[in-house]
Parts: sequence; structure tokens; C-alpha cells
Amino acid sequence: MPNCDLHCHSTCSDGLLSAPEVARRAAANGVDMLALTDHDALDGLPGARAAANDVGMAFVNGVEISIEWEALQIHILGFAFDLGDQTLNAGLASVRSGRIERARQMSAALEKVGIGGAFDGAMRHAANPNLISRSHFGRYLVEAGVCKDLRSVFESYLVPGRPGYVDHRWATLADSVRWILGAGGVAAVAHPGRYKLSRADMRRFLAEFKDLGGQAIEVMSGSHTPELVDTYARLAREYAFLASRGSDFHGPGESYVDLGKLAPLPDGLKPVWETF
Repeated sequence: MPNCDLHCHSTCSDGLLSAPEVARRAAANGVDMLALTDHDALDGLPGARAAANDVGMAFVNGVEISIEWEALQIHILGFAFDLGDQTLNAGLASVRSGRIERARQMSAALEKVGIGGAFDGAMRHAANPNLISRSHFGRYLVEAGVCKDLRSVFESYLVPGRPGYVDHRWATLADSVRWILGAGGVAAVAHPGRYKLSRADMRRFLAEFKDLGGQAIEVMSGSHTPELVDTYARLAREYAFLASRGSDFHGPGESYVDLGKLAPLPDGLKPVWETF
């Protein structure tokens, strides 16, 4: 089975490395096929593709779209789409709009609990200010000594019910799938094990995703335990989803697993990359 890593991030969203650096690191780690999946942005794809071509690694256009489903934020991956599709690009622009104002509100909320300078601090970590995110705030909180690492940041701050969390108007599930399919791509659910959904709600979500035309699910993710891998392998078979595999790499020392270092997909699944 080829070593395919179909989920990672660059400085074009909340990663630590530039898009070409991500591609070169992936190739050095033995990745045969890479998809760069920055949050709600396609800016890094040309540079990553050029770097992949230079080292002889297959490359697939990718994106991770932020959606809201029943008041819960969920991420949908898109693969192998037309980079120039106008509807997809306009949809992603609509998701990106308002991030800076949201960041100011997050900073004000943190100031109320005694954490000052968060907006400027987060902006220092955002190579693309229009895509400033909770990860950039998290890096500032670690830098300022408020928390020891990003994982502890998201246990205490920046999530619903904790200081610093501010809601944002994301796309709908129907929007994201329509944009990806309309651009000729494949839609996949990102790291399903990370969402706080009951078993029944997860089944409702997956059924709705499939009814809308969703084709795949990320079975092997950097944040999935072996038990979660088994769970989503079983659900992939039950719903006849293609199976995806991605590290969700953000940068050295800040990710669950490095590029290309995940275990293979479980047996009996059809890999999503076979459709590209």
C-alpha cells in the first residue's frame, strides 16, 4: 500500500512550515502521495505542488473546510478538485471573512480573565492574518507561559464553555459538500473521533453526509487511538465510504504524528486515493 498522507497544514493556515517545506518534509519521510489541506484556503497548493514535482512525489489538491452541524464545529476535507473553481473559491472566502473581528473578540474575552496582549501575540504567529485561528492564540498562550503546550491550552481555553472561545459563522455541511463536488472533488469527514457526538448523533451525521454526496471518511488520523481506528473502519464499511489516511501535521513538535508516519489503513477498506 502506498504511503499516502492526505491531511496536513502549512503557514497558509495554522501550520508552522511553508507549503513547499511541508512537501519536502513529506517526501523526505517517505510519503508517496501528499494532499495539503489548509483550513478554508487554497493559497499554498501551487507552491506545494511545485515542490512535490521537484522531488517526484505525487500531489493532490486539498482543503479542510470548517462547518457547523447542530451547533458543533466539524471539518470536511476536500481532495482532487479544480483549484480554479469559482464557487469553491467564493465559498471559502465567505468562511474566511470575519476571522479578524472574531480574533479581537477572543482577545477581549481573554483579557477579562487576566490574559493581555493576546490579539497582537496571536497575530505574530499568523503568517496569513486573514486566517488567524485558535491555534495562533494557543501558541501565544504557550509562549506567554499561560499553558505548557497546545493540548493544555485547548483543555482550559478557546473551546466552548472556556475563556477565549468566540463562535464564528461557518459553512453548513451541505455547503461544503456541494462546493467540493461541484469542483470535481471528493469530500471526506476529517478526524471523526475528535467530535463530541454520541454514537446515535454520529450515525445521523454520517447518514446526512452520505445523502448529500459525501464519499469518504478519515479512518487513520494522527489523533485517532487504535480503538477509534477500529470504530471508523467499521463505520466506513457499514456506510460504504472510501477510507482516508492523514497525519493532520501542523509542525515539528506540535503534531500527534509526523508526516507519513501513520500506520497503514486497516484491511478490507477501499482507499480514497484509488479514485484520484
